Amino acid sequence: MLRTLLISALLILCSYSLHSHAQPKGCPPTRRCPIISPPPPPSPLIRPIRPRPPLYPPTLHLMPRRPNNNPGPLSNRARILFITQELKRNITYDPQNYTGTWVGNNYCLFKGFYCDTVPDLNITGLARITFNGARFGGNFLYFYRFIMNLPDIAIFHANSNNFTGPINPNIKNLRYLYELDLSNNRFLGGFPSNVLGATNLTFVDLRFNTYKGRVPARVFNIDTDVLFINNNGFNQKIPVTLGNTPALYLTLANNKFIGELPSTIGQTWNTLLEVLFLNNRLNGCLPYEIGYLKKSTVFDVGGNLLTGPIPQSFGCLAKMELLSLANNQFYGTIPESLCKLPNAYNFSLSYNFFTQVGPWCRRLIRARRLDVRRNCITGLPQQKSPAECSRFFARPRSCSRESTFSIVPCRLGTTSLEEDQDEEMVLPTIDEMAPPSPRTYGVVHKPPRH
Repeated sequence: MLRTLLISALLILCSYSLHSHAQPKGCPPTRRCPIISPPPPPSPLIRPIRPRPPLYPPTLHLMPRRPNNNPGPLSNRARILFITQELKRNITYDPQNYTGTWVGNNYCLFKGFYCDTVPDLNITGLARITFNGARFGGNFLYFYRFIMNLPDIAIFHANSNNFTGPINPNIKNLRYLYELDLSNNRFLGGFPSNVLGATNLTFVDLRFNTYKGRVPARVFNIDTDVLFINNNGFNQKIPVTLGNTPALYLTLANNKFIGELPSTIGQTWNTLLEVLFLNNRLNGCLPYEIGYLKKSTVFDVGGNLLTGPIPQSFGCLAKMELLSLANNQFYGTIPESLCKLPNAYNFSLSYNFFTQVGPWCRRLIRARRLDVRRNCITGLPQQKSPAECSRFFARPRSCSRESTFSIVPCRLGTTSLEEDQDEEMVLPTIDEMAPPSPRTYGVVHKPPRH
């Protein structure tokens, strides 16, 4: 009878400990603790429509694309020729001789111009501009004046030039525009909010300009797959609407963002694949909601002022390949569940104040897939000096939501006691693994411009 009461009491304690979704402790060996379902993922306030509505009725019978040298009647011919010649006069540097081809009445033959059938007119029109890397030079290269005279444009890519000027709200009237790349130009001022009026955009690239100030909350409400705003001068808090973005690829790196990382990031669990916050001025502790990002393969908050322990929820990042928390002020024990993630390729936790690692993390270190240099881990090489570690820990440290750090919003995989204790177990080294192919890291490197 007494034994039954003791077991019942222990089970109640186990259930209580699981209320915070931490791993249960103290369960009797002959009975299993009841399984507590992990908390459901949070939902974004705005749900994008998938699949996206088509830009034109699919029942339209479009004319087949005609050859560039025989396009037939051209949509808005006079208007496009006029604005092209105006831009040509303003370009004083053209190292790849784009403007030398801008002659005659057939703009489909101009370098950087691409034609296709205009759906609602069913004739040939200018569908795409590609000036990427053209390195145009000139004093009056006004992007908005040029694009607003291209009424049928769907794709406008003009990175690494010298376009400038404000963007008028009428950009929303470009009914087919769905890709816009203005990166590495000379745009300045506040965030170009009028761009957000072009509601068909699925690709927005504004990186490597001199925009500054705050990022409007509605930036993260637009239904885009790609949002690159890195390498500008944005210097306010990241809006809490971050959780509304349906973007697959998101880069906010190399700005001056301040404040804490919004906990709403967990709302992007069903879409976000790669996200870069590196080299800002973010502070505070990481929200446990990051653990909901079950599809993410890249997560980088390196080079900020972040602190606190790593939430246990990071053990739920099942597809994570590249993780960087380097160059911050994190501390505590590196969770073993993080080091057990099946797709870990390169996890950088260097230049922090971590103090302990378990056997799985040590295996990952030996495989050169976990970088813990310049921490405070006893017995490992290339650590900070005891004096530096002592100075750091001499000051009291805490996080505003410490009670959430034990929340695990998934069911972690289990390993046997033998695997956990087998110090001879060898993991594949980084050289023995196929390297991942991230899309976002390439966009933080500045392309050349005149």
